[in-house]
Amino acid sequence: MRSKPFCVVVSLLAVLALCDRIWAQQSTDNQPAVNPLIRILETKGILTPEEVAQISHAASVNDANRRLAKLLLRKGVISQADYDQTEGAPAVINASTAGTSGATQIAAVYRLPVNNGASLPTPSNVAPPANPPSDQTASAASAVIPALTPIRFLPVGSLPREAGTPSFKIGSIRVTPYGFVKATVVHDSSSPNGDDFPLPGFLAPDTGPNDAPEFHVKARASRIGTNIEWLDPSSKFTITGKFEGDFEGNFSRVDNRNIGTIRSSMFSIRLAYARLDYRFSDTDNLNLLFGQDWTPFTSSTLPITFETTGTSIGFGVLWERAPQMRAGWTHDFGGGFKLMPEVAVVFPAFGDVPANVQTATGTLTVTGVANQLGYGERQGTDSGRPEVQGRIVGQFQLDHAPGVAPAQIIFSGEQARRTAVVLKSAVPAGAAFQAAFPNGARVSSVTAAWTGEFQLPTRFATLIGKYYSGSDLRYYFGGQLFSNFNDTFGLTGNTVVASVDGASNVVFGTNAAGNAVVAPERPVRTQGGFVSLGFPLSRIFKADPSGRNAGWSLYFTYGEDFAKARDVRRMLAAGARGTRNRSAQYVGTLYYKLNNWVTFGFEQSLFETKAVPGSTGELPLFRGIPSRTWRDLRSEFGPIFTF
Repeated sequence: MRSKPFCVVVSLLAVLALCDRIWAQQSTDNQPAVNPLIRILETKGILTPEEVAQISHAASVNDANRRLAKLLLRKGVISQADYDQTEGAPAVINASTAGTSGATQIAAVYRLPVNNGASLPTPSNVAPPANPPSDQTASAASAVIPALTPIRFLPVGSLPREAGTPSFKIGSIRVTPYGFVKATVVHDSSSPNGDDFPLPGFLAPDTGPNDAPEFHVKARASRIGTNIEWLDPSSKFTITGKFEGDFEGNFSRVDNRNIGTIRSSMFSIRLAYARLDYRFSDTDNLNLLFGQDWTPFTSSTLPITFETTGTSIGFGVLWERAPQMRAGWTHDFGGGFKLMPEVAVVFPAFGDVPANVQTATGTLTVTGVANQLGYGERQGTDSGRPEVQGRIVGQFQLDHAPGVAPAQIIFSGEQARRTAVVLKSAVPAGAAFQAAFPNGARVSSVTAAWTGEFQLPTRFATLIGKYYSGSDLRYYFGGQLFSNFNDTFGLTGNTVVASVDGASNVVFGTNAAGNAVVAPERPVRTQGGFVSLGFPLSRIFKADPSGRNAGWSLYFTYGEDFAKARDVRRMLAAGARGTRNRSAQYVGTLYYKLNNWVTFGFEQSLFETKAVPGSTGELPLFRGIPSRTWRDLRSEFGPIFTF
């Protein structure tokens, strides 16, 4: 049985030789075009996009055939005798040579939708292959069950040209829609906020007489997107783009859906960007990205969980998507090792959304919801400067077994400033304040953070993890969702007023020198991280790659996020109850892939939040009782249908 795929590959190589003249005529810039048969090997998972690019950059057709034969020999797809037959002369090549990266996951055997094992499509803007043939038996045949591939929204290196078969073309523009339909049932033992995804405890003032259990059936996590490629005449350029959205936006208030608002969530943007890759040589390339994409800071690594609406908000997993302009350079050192630094100018967002502003008599002067609908938020942009982010990635082949993706070590960082504005009309009426701030006031704070991340796939297990430390990470769903606080130490005669958007309270007071001042605003400091361990059960237990048991996998995830207790206490008003400062998650996820398009997932998780007492020693309420700990035992099950 093992000789059959060898014969098929040898036949493909023979056809490649017959296509010599046609292939040469399709070349541009003295580079041969990529033969469609090589694309077949890529869509079957035998070749990676990087290896296809390596073949396409060959100086001649014969050189391309020679590179292909060597890659297939190193992967164990063909034998030494097969290689000698195609080359026409004996040559010994070590199949375990580290000169090539391991094959990516084979789509016909194991390709799960986004956030549950593999991206849909691959986590880049490469156009995915066309839908596999309807013959399940033929499309499921594969030499090996691949190892578990980490979620990678930010690829390393240049993207290959003409990757996969587009669904349709508009002139020379290649277009490939993709997406998935996800329907799940969810039960939470405690969900006091009414959401269909978990949040840290003690966000609500209380849960009522019991734990506030909830049951949901949801389909709004479904997703749709489109990959685009513009073909440039030069083979050195790869120009791609992506649009992606989901149905996890606002609920409707329109008259014909007001009563049924719970099932009428809005479609909203996730990604919208264009990317330009330029290949200087076989070892160096440049990439530029313009639009909304995953942020270079902290979004390189995510756990593989079934819940994707919140993706562990406040439980040790930092991530975000934001408008940006990004540039990166990749150098291939050979032997499978690549290094890529990236820098980006990013929209300065902090998650401090507008709120209602009232006068002393209770008159509403600013409506927070109206402003949020109008401009989202403004304190980051009011600083008058961008957010600066960067990351550096080292990629290498940790395990050279077939079907194992390269490993990555990642470091990232960010820095930005926010500013709260107080209008002249809102300055306290005291003469000292009016004299010190005749035209209004501004007060600022900064966010600065770094991460260390790793993705280590092997044939037996895949280990993913992240550690982060920084300040004001609310926008990235860290620091228990706290942003900043007013440092009133040493001030007297304090007066609190609202910022122009109502998102912040600004404190005016008198310092020890008798001067009227604005209390400085300090960011809440935070630390946290997660570790996730995945097991390719079908590969471990040597299941038949073409059988129905080829798609079992199991993941365990632990994550924790905590805000510095001292900062949290200083946020609380005098006499207020305590609040949250630490949250953790314990997650187990089991997947079964029925076929190329249908995957079932079951996830059992425990979410836990710890609280610190207020200045009077009182704890927040849970079940109407002062409590130090909140817990939610959560179960989610359902299918995912990909296209």
